[in-house]
Amino acid sequence: MRNNLLEHLPFSYGGARAMRKAAMAFALICLGAQGAFAGSLRILAFGDSLTQGYGLMEADGFVPQLQRWLERREAEVTVVNGGVSGDTTAGGAARIAWSLSPDIGAVIVTLGGNDMLRGLAPSEAKANLAKIIEAVQGADLPLLLIGMQAPGNYGAAYKAQFEGLYAELAQDYGTLYEPQFLGALGQTPTEALVWMQEDGIHPNEEGVLKIVEALGPRVLELADMAAPER
Repeated sequence: MRNNLLEHLPFSYGGARAMRKAAMAFALICLGAQGAFAGSLRILAFGDSLTQGYGLMEADGFVPQLQRWLERREAEVTVVNGGVSGDTTAGGAARIAWSLSPDIGAVIVTLGGNDMLRGLAPSEAKANLAKIIEAVQGADLPLLLIGMQAPGNYGAAYKAQFEGLYAELAQDYGTLYEPQFLGALGQTPTEALVWMQEDGIHPNEEGVLKIVEALGPRVLELADMAAPER
């Protein structure tokens, strides 16, 4: 069975929820004079260089393009860039607690690409992602888990294990789930090549747009799940 982080705290689930709401209300009051995010759900995009926007002008990265996609649909959502280039699932697990500031209302998790590039064990990545999910759910926040397509150079078994762990986690923890971050770019390296930067790893501006168009509706689902908490 999963460990709920709140089970180890000296107050009830409802008490933790009330305290979080109070903290968020205080943050809103403090930032209200600056008009920082009043009336807007803040979604943390938690990931690595794919989230951060590596190799692109700031306005062309995943988070800014997703923000514009949501604005065109009049969604009252602000996307917070929590991408760190080079981050592994272990790095994400180490920083998730302090990344969940009181203003955050939902989380998108896209991690694992660097684990795969380094040939790290799928079991370790799964354990780290589980820690991240537990931290998010322990904070009473909805989560969208986005999987990654593994390269074939470590063998078919490694590829199957790594790609499969995302679906397993989504089922075990009951999260929203999207199988592939880069899925909109094609199912083969040849198909995706036109949408990638020269490194063949990170999407170019047009590739990011295709990704956003594919993932945008799932982000709206996530926002709807967070709506009762706003």
